[in-house]
Amino acid sequence: MTLVLTRSDLNAVLDPDRALATLREGFLRDDVAAVPGQRMHTELPGPGTATALLPGLLPGVPAYTVKVNAKFPAAQPALRGVVCLHSLADGELLAVLDSSTVTAWRTGLAAALATDLLADPAASALGIVGAGAQAELVLRGLRRLRPLTRITVTDINPDRARRFAERHGQPGSPPPRLVDGAAEVSAACDIVVLATWSHAPLLTLAEARPGQHLTSLGADEPGKRELGADLLNAATLVVDDLELARRTGVLCHQDVPGPLATTLGAVLRRTAAGRTDPSQLTVYAPVGLPWQDLALAWTCYLSAKERGEAADIDLLS
Repeated sequence: MTLVLTRSDLNAVLDPDRALATLREGFLRDDVAAVPGQRMHTELPGPGTATALLPGLLPGVPAYTVKVNAKFPAAQPALRGVVCLHSLADGELLAVLDSSTVTAWRTGLAAALATDLLADPAASALGIVGAGAQAELVLRGLRRLRPLTRITVTDINPDRARRFAERHGQPGSPPPRLVDGAAEVSAACDIVVLATWSHAPLLTLAEARPGQHLTSLGADEPGKRELGADLLNAATLVVDDLELARRTGVLCHQDVPGPLATTLGAVLRRTAAGRTDPSQLTVYAPVGLPWQDLALAWTCYLSAKERGEAADIDLLS
């Protein structure tokens, strides 16, 4: 039997603290994967793209994932697809999960981990460029990891930015402030999270500040860019996987020197340096990895089996 986990099923079993711990443990062990993860991307006729991530593997987990996504920037949600969770023993399809939910949670919370690790410990002013589902989860995770005193938001859709600000105000803190663009966000904040579909840099070195940290979630496919090459070359640059970043992410551009980058796993394992100075400019620019899909899919599958509330289907009947 195959478990079907919809968005509402996943939101019922996902726990931010457990997910943060699961992702942190995955980054600590991501250097011992038996088979490297792959991302495959193709353009489609019209406005969409298709992406497949496989295999999602982690030591100690007796399963693997294959994720297939359709990405249509103007759609709501912009990402639709499935994560297939298979047994490593015999290939049995254990579960099919909504990929937009899994992707938002694993991308946002992994980014929260990286942002907290790389930003100055005293930094508390957060800027959001692109007020979508991934930014929601970054904010949700960061609030569990450090105090945030001020939030500044911008989006190409002003109504989406306004709704984001309304959802994320907190008693005792100033309401999130809306501004007109990424440069205004950067001027006001010591932590900036960009989660857009941009194909042109939204910030350059002249618009960044010493000691600032920037997390760029939009540089996950060829052609997508959120930060200028001069900013990336001046910063301590951290990615989630060097080879995938060179093929499809922030390092695939000729004007960004890949040898200067390191990985989040290496920083967590303390085999590479992250932030070492309060004046340092740091950047985290992930592509998103198959093992991250597995980390969340496996915990959701176990929790859903315990609860016994999700639907089972027999694909072989």
